[in-house]
Amino acid sequence: MYLPSLAELDAAAALVYRAMPPTPQYSWPLLNEAVGTGVWVKHENHTPLGTFKARGAVVYLDALVRRAPEVRAIIAPTRGNHGQAIAFSGARLGLQVTVVVPHGNSVEKNACMRGLGARVIEHGDDFQASREHALALMREEGLHMVPSYHEDLVAGVASGWLELFRAQPDLDLVLVPIGQGSGICGAIAARHALGVKTRIIGVVSSHAPAYQLSFRAGRSIEAAVSTVVADGLACRVADAASLVAVLECADDVLAVTDDEVARAMRLYYRCTHNLAEGAGAAALAAAMQIKDSALIRGKKIGLPLTGGNVDAELFRHILQGP
Repeated sequence: MYLPSLAELDAAAALVYRAMPPTPQYSWPLLNEAVGTGVWVKHENHTPLGTFKARGAVVYLDALVRRAPEVRAIIAPTRGNHGQAIAFSGARLGLQVTVVVPHGNSVEKNACMRGLGARVIEHGDDFQASREHALALMREEGLHMVPSYHEDLVAGVASGWLELFRAQPDLDLVLVPIGQGSGICGAIAARHALGVKTRIIGVVSSHAPAYQLSFRAGRSIEAAVSTVVADGLACRVADAASLVAVLECADDVLAVTDDEVARAMRLYYRCTHNLAEGAGAAALAAAMQIKDSALIRGKKIGLPLTGGNVDAELFRHILQGP
């Protein structure tokens, strides 16, 4: 398994900072009280796109246009945040961007991608079906496929983890949502490069448990997807490359229900007045699930609020909960 050096990660971070500033990490008193320990929230909802994905696309597409300047049109399957990121970075480089989303995808994420100049195509009932259609369009139209997981994406995402680990090098534990794996692999890469001892635990949706089942089996396990709240975690098949890193370097993988995620979204809003989408609140949901365990009690933990792109109607419904 390849892990980038600190010099390589710092070079990637320099590219990221041409497009956006670092994001803050804050410890919120009411959130500390709710979790029962010291919590540092990494606010990736404060990037220009409201998601950590903004970082990886900058680095991936910069490398792409340098190694293959003939590429002028790109495509990717997405549930939204990955697509927003490549649309944002593609526009900066003058690339034509197509994204494929499943039917019933977030209306507001689709609108954002169109607003960033992307062609948005709806196909299939889940991410995997959208991915297969994107591959077919790639062949038909001669497009470059931007993967959901790649070393360059990870290097860009790791810039946020470098910020957190440098600001709080004594974190005992970070909880990291897993969609296709770039987030947790960015955390692994930054931890390795800086030499910190922080434990890393992944978080999936109970309604999309492929990575948890795969972690426990030690091999790829496909699992059905039924989450309606944490669409950023709606993974049916684990990415082969990211799964290697999770198997070798993660300490565990937990699963949280849609109800637990919804409660965490409300908790973020009430304690910090920050908007969290489902996947963005998954790490907090996991922390609340294990708050009485030895993993949490008396420890200093880090939680990435990975994104805040939730449709207004869904969030209105969630806020009405207890």
